[in-house]
Amino acid sequence: MDEEKSSQEQSKDSKKVYLPGQPLEEGEELVCDQSAYIMYHQAQTSNPCLSFDILPDNLGDDRETFPLTAYIVAGTQSAQTHNNHIIVMKLSNLHKTASEEEENDSDEEEDEVKNPKMAGALIKHQGCVNRIRSTVFNDKVLAASWSELGRVNIWELNTQLSVVESDHQALSKYNKEKSNSITPLFTFNGHQKEGFAIDWCTTSKGVLATGDCKRDIHIWKPADAASWLVDQRPLIGHTDSVEDIQWSPNERSVMASCSVDKSIRIWDIRAPPAKACMLTAENAHESDVNVINWNKNEPFIVSGGDDGFVHVWDLRRFKEKLSLASFKHHVEAVVSVEWHPKDSAVFASAGADNQIALWDLSVEKESEDNTDEVDGIPPQLLFIHQGQTNIKELHWHPQLPGVIISTAESGFNIFRTISV
Repeated sequence: MDEEKSSQEQSKDSKKVYLPGQPLEEGEELVCDQSAYIMYHQAQTSNPCLSFDILPDNLGDDRETFPLTAYIVAGTQSAQTHNNHIIVMKLSNLHKTASEEEENDSDEEEDEVKNPKMAGALIKHQGCVNRIRSTVFNDKVLAASWSELGRVNIWELNTQLSVVESDHQALSKYNKEKSNSITPLFTFNGHQKEGFAIDWCTTSKGVLATGDCKRDIHIWKPADAASWLVDQRPLIGHTDSVEDIQWSPNERSVMASCSVDKSIRIWDIRAPPAKACMLTAENAHESDVNVINWNKNEPFIVSGGDDGFVHVWDLRRFKEKLSLASFKHHVEAVVSVEWHPKDSAVFASAGADNQIALWDLSVEKESEDNTDEVDGIPPQLLFIHQGQTNIKELHWHPQLPGVIISTAESGFNIFRTISV
C-alpha cells in the first residue's frame, strides 16, 4: 500500500506544468506548442493599433473551411500626433496550423502559397485613436472613434472596404492620393475631456453612447442626412472616469457602464439623465473597473479591473451586489473581456501581464483527491495564450467559430485554440 502511494507521489512530482510568471532556468526558453492551436497567425502595422473592431462580412456564418478571411477596423496610436490613422484591414489566406509532419514535408513554394495576407486602407485621423467601434446602419458600415483630442468622429467605411478588395496598385493609389482627404460624417466636440468608453446599440441601430474621463456619458440618436442628435445632458451617476460602456443585447434602452470610481451601473435611457441609473454595484472591484461585456444570450455581465480580478455578475441578482463567480488569475490589470458570441458559458480575458485566458463557467471542480488538477488553477480556466507585449483588446469573431483576434503594442494575433 505504501509502495503504491509512493509511486503515485513520484508520478505527480514528475509532472511539470509551466505557469506564467514562473522563473525559467538558465538556458530555458518558452516555445509555442503549435499542436494547441487550430490556427495561429501574427500581423503588424507600422504604428501600434491599441483598439479595433471586427467588421461583418457577407462570406457566411459559421465558416470553418480554411483558408479563412476576416475584416477589421483599427485605430493607431503613434508617438507623432499628426501621423495617426484609422485602418480598414482585410486579413486573408489564414490557413490552418500545420502539424509537425506537414511542416517537415512542405517546401518553400508551398509555404509561400500559405502565407497570410493583409491589405489596409487608411483614413487620416486627428490624434491617437483611444477606442474604435463599428456598426451597420442604413446599409453603411460605420465606425465611431474616440480621439485623444477629446472629440468623437463617425466615419463611413464602405469605400475602404471596396478598396481592400482591389489589386495592390489600386490600393496603393488610394492610400497615396485619397486617404488624407477623407472627412468624418459627423463630429461631436461636447465632451469636456477625452475618453475611452464607446458602444453602438445593437437593438436600436444608429444609437451610440460615449463616456469620457471626466465622468460624463452622452447618448447619440441618428437624425436625417447622416447626422446625429447628441443629448447635451450627461447621465448622472459616476463620480470618476467612465472606462467602458455596453448596451444590452436584448433591451434597446438599457446599457451598463463601469468606472474608475469602482462601480458598475445599469441605466435606462428612457428616464431623464438625473434618474436614468437603475442599479449600481458600488465597489464592484477593489480599484478601477476597466472593462465590462454583456453576455449575448444570458443576463450576465463580466467585468475586469485594475485589481486583476474577473467577476461575473448575474443581473437578476445585481441588487445583492455579489458576483456570481470571481477569478484571480491575472497578476496585473485586466484590460479586455468578452463573452463567446454563442456559448453562454465561455468568455476570454486579457491582462497587462501579457496573457489571454479562456474560461468556461460550465466546468465544475473535480473531487479534492483528483491528481490531474494543477494547484492554484481554477478548473474553469481552459487555456492561456501568450506571445504578445502589452495586450490591449480582444474580440471573438462572430462568423468564424472559436477565432479570437487580439491587439497589442507588438501587433495582432489571429488564433483559434483546440479548447474552444
